[in-house]
Amino acid sequence: MRKLRSISHALITKVVVFLIAVACFTGIARVMINMEFNEIHLSSINQDTYFESRAFADESYSIIAPLAQLIGKYKSEEYILSDKTLIEEDNRRIEEELYYDFRNSYRYNSNLSEEENKHNYQEIYANDIARIKDKSMNEQVRNFYRLRNTLEAYEGIVFYASDGEHEFSNSDLHKKEQFESFDAYMLFENYQQKLYPNEVKESQYLDYFTHEVDMLNPQTDVMYVAFKDSYLQQKMSEWEKDKATAQSFLNEFMVFLAGFILSFVYLIIVIGRTSFKGKEIHFHVIDKLYNDLNIVLIGCLTAMWIAMIVEVFHDMYMFFSVPIFIIALLLILSLVKHIKNRSLLQHTLLYQLFKKLFILVKHVFDSGSTGVKIVLLVIGYPLVVAATFFMFPITMGIAAWLALRKVKSFNRIKEGVEQIKNGDLHHRIEVDGKGEFSQLAENINRITEGLKKAVDSEIKSERLKTELITNVSHDIRTPLTSIITYVDLLKLENDPEMIAEYVDVLDQKSKRLQHLTDDLFEAAKASSGSIPVQLERIDIVSLLTQGIGEMDEKIEASSLDFKLAHPTEKVYVKADGKLLWRAIENLFSNIFKYALPTSRVYIGVEDVGNEILVTFKNISAYELNISVDELMERFKRGDESRSSQGSGLGLSIAESLIHIQHGKFLVQVDGDLFKVMIYLPKFPNE
Repeated sequence: MRKLRSISHALITKVVVFLIAVACFTGIARVMINMEFNEIHLSSINQDTYFESRAFADESYSIIAPLAQLIGKYKSEEYILSDKTLIEEDNRRIEEELYYDFRNSYRYNSNLSEEENKHNYQEIYANDIARIKDKSMNEQVRNFYRLRNTLEAYEGIVFYASDGEHEFSNSDLHKKEQFESFDAYMLFENYQQKLYPNEVKESQYLDYFTHEVDMLNPQTDVMYVAFKDSYLQQKMSEWEKDKATAQSFLNEFMVFLAGFILSFVYLIIVIGRTSFKGKEIHFHVIDKLYNDLNIVLIGCLTAMWIAMIVEVFHDMYMFFSVPIFIIALLLILSLVKHIKNRSLLQHTLLYQLFKKLFILVKHVFDSGSTGVKIVLLVIGYPLVVAATFFMFPITMGIAAWLALRKVKSFNRIKEGVEQIKNGDLHHRIEVDGKGEFSQLAENINRITEGLKKAVDSEIKSERLKTELITNVSHDIRTPLTSIITYVDLLKLENDPEMIAEYVDVLDQKSKRLQHLTDDLFEAAKASSGSIPVQLERIDIVSLLTQGIGEMDEKIEASSLDFKLAHPTEKVYVKADGKLLWRAIENLFSNIFKYALPTSRVYIGVEDVGNEILVTFKNISAYELNISVDELMERFKRGDESRSSQGSGLGLSIAESLIHIQHGKFLVQVDGDLFKVMIYLPKFPNE
């Protein structure tokens, strides 16, 4: 018994069994590869006749499927080119793809209804729709002739298919009775299918090769397929050989599989131990590889082996399969050792990295500067006292002086916090040195600065709210007062000319009031961030060029000269096309209202690394005697007299729209030169 135990765990025994496992696994792989590439189906073993086999189903499908396509869909080249083969789903797919492009282009007008936009789309994309449909029809014509050529190449199979107008046949036989004279046939007509011999009906693959017939019109379409005797004899003979081969492969597979299972189970039991009762697991060099890297390497070897089998070295698989299987099995057995040793998780690279990181963080946390000093004080001070016993009063004095300094620093921080608590946000705590108290004082000072900024920001916000209410009241009250006045006059007036004049004034003032309220609501919505944003690739130069073109009439009326400078290559930004155009449109509106007539307006596009810079520069018609911050406030205008027709919200709305697209919006004023800079995230060129 002891001798048996020593043999079972001997190294030579393990090596022999290991080689047996590799040989058996190689045999399994060889059987599976040969079956796949020789198209041997194990299902044929359980089938009694050729007509029940997968081979017959494949032969039948290769005839029925093309015939069903030809007679049920394509019919003829003229039929295809008459646009009758493009089903509603094909047309809808083409329409949806092109309409998606239209919705994301500048041509889509959000101010129009969906029906109006679809009408514009039909006019603009008419040529594209026709071109894509022509391309689809030409592809179907090519497929039509490819199927015909495939059917004409068949020998030993006779077929006839017709829809009453178009016919496809490779013989002179056109009647059902003529096809019934063959030993094997399939007839489809008048909602019925007649299959002979009866074994065909019992085939488990029946639906596989007859479901294509469902696309036919049973009232008009017929399909007859028959198999010649010589063809059947040849195919039956081939099937019998394949069936015998499949049985042989199955026997080999079962033998190799049993050998592999037995040898692999044995290796799992004895690997890493010197006896059945041994508790210690013995590791070797390969076991030092981390388990997660081990698993990744096994996966890579498996993928590489499959790729080499399929794509490269099918005829030479034995030369590289054996070494790959040896390495993979060694790696698997290494994992088995770590499972036995309960170190599967601990012996992973990720676990070790996280463990070291945890220890490092814990060390830093536990060994902060204060802790280090305490440790040094506890350990070092007795040593110093022992070493300088004769100078004990001096060491005591130094310790007392150091302690007093720390107490003074603590009291200074305590007093400073008390002053800050009482509302003195301008107070700073000054503590000398670079110790913990100094760092604590600096942190408190920073908190104080933050509080001061928050208070100043709140005060500024309150001031802006007050100014906003004042400005809103002023801007809205003016047209509203005029409306009330003219309504009262209109009630008393009988002169038709004066009534028309009053109505005209009321129309102007009501539109002015509507414009103010619309801008106010848009500003509130933009600043709240409630507008949905859909970021996409935008050609910024094309957007600006098209925008300038659409505003040609306004440009001519304003006598302004627009100059656009941009890089020669295309530059793309990551933005929402609609929101970006609204922001730019607000800037154009601002230019038309406040730019000096007959002056130049410079628009520049510049690539600045990860961002695209778009600048707008113009000369103001009014003296810009206010700061940039005030200019960006809502209801602020460049003309302090407030004589212009703007609402003062244009820049504020544009800034909010750019911010919600992850961009930056900056304004600079130099004398009468007004400059807006927009930074937008760059979209990489394809």
